[in-house]
Amino acid sequence: MSTADSLALPIFPAQRGCPFDPPPLYGEARDAGKPLSMQLYNGQKIWVFTSFEDVRAVLADNRFSTVPTTPGFPMQSEARNAVLQLPPTFIRMDPPDHGRLRRMFTKEFMVKRIDAMRPRIMALIEDLYAQLEAKGPPFEMVEDFALPLTSTVISEFLGVPVSDREFFQEQSRLKVLMDVDPVITLEASQKLIDYFDGLLREKAKNPHANDDLLSRLIIEQVQPGHLSHDDAVLHADLLTMAGHETTANQIVLGTLNLLQNPDQKALLLQDPALLKGAVDEMLRYNSIVQFNGARIALEDIDVNGQLVRKGEGVFALIAPANRDPKAFACPDRFDITRAPDNHLAFSYGVHQCLGQPLARAELQSVFGTLFQRFPTLGLAVPFEELEFKGDHFVYGLEALPLTW
Repeated sequence: MSTADSLALPIFPAQRGCPFDPPPLYGEARDAGKPLSMQLYNGQKIWVFTSFEDVRAVLADNRFSTVPTTPGFPMQSEARNAVLQLPPTFIRMDPPDHGRLRRMFTKEFMVKRIDAMRPRIMALIEDLYAQLEAKGPPFEMVEDFALPLTSTVISEFLGVPVSDREFFQEQSRLKVLMDVDPVITLEASQKLIDYFDGLLREKAKNPHANDDLLSRLIIEQVQPGHLSHDDAVLHADLLTMAGHETTANQIVLGTLNLLQNPDQKALLLQDPALLKGAVDEMLRYNSIVQFNGARIALEDIDVNGQLVRKGEGVFALIAPANRDPKAFACPDRFDITRAPDNHLAFSYGVHQCLGQPLARAELQSVFGTLFQRFPTLGLAVPFEELEFKGDHFVYGLEALPLTW
């Protein structure tokens, strides 16, 4: 590709207009029925797929590799590249390695096990509600509610000391930043690795002392030799990060969705049977994992008429796919009655999110009670003053000041 050709291509990622909607460029390409040819920060040409059909086709095709060390793998920035060159977890592996490691964790996230956690999740929510009431309005949704809830849930589930949650919240935040010096993301990654290395070594001294995921992992996988200590460390880091950052951002955005759509909030209050569909609509509407679907073609592949050559990088973007009018009627409308159980918020194919039962349990517990407990909940600042995350891997709000 010549320099002139490269300069003519739009830069990935495109910029949003409305904070709730994917970038208009993606929607225009999707509605035109063709993928976008874009360039990364380093001038590399990539294909960007945005339609529901195309995104599912890419995510379901294991001829598109997720291994970041594959030559030509598409990276959004130097900071992201630095992190993805570290030893991988199963989410950055292809079959059969992916399946072998993922199966070590599958039973931990089965619906039956997660449903057994619902009373504890609800108890934590009630405790946070009581703290907010004791403090009095206003409060800040991210730091005072969403992050304390999700980080405590995942900490107790994994067996990570809840007292350390502020540490891993901050390091997790730094690790996934896009537009920073790579030294920052690498330092955060190393601090997390060192932390979990020490935690697992301590647990290994007496793994039967506690009934938590990491202790069971040591007993069932590490001690028999199925999983190395170093790989267990990497996966402990993965599960902790994935278990709090994504769900916390979805809680915050979901709250704002309902505040900005009072008719939908009223429907939910009137009919609790809408709760499950309401949560799925939040997931579809927000699609907070902005840059999921980075892949590289291992051979020439036809994606619904578009030839992707071996060695070419692609992004299969969930957010515009979840707004495809061919898959969802009036897709830019937030409508909790649609029950969009075919959305792609948790990805698709073998890499579909392992922790989605836990995320749904937390979201349903929050939105089944939040507006009953605080019926006059509202923004404490004008909407225009809210700061949305732009260069983060996970989309959301920097803060959501609320009052009642």
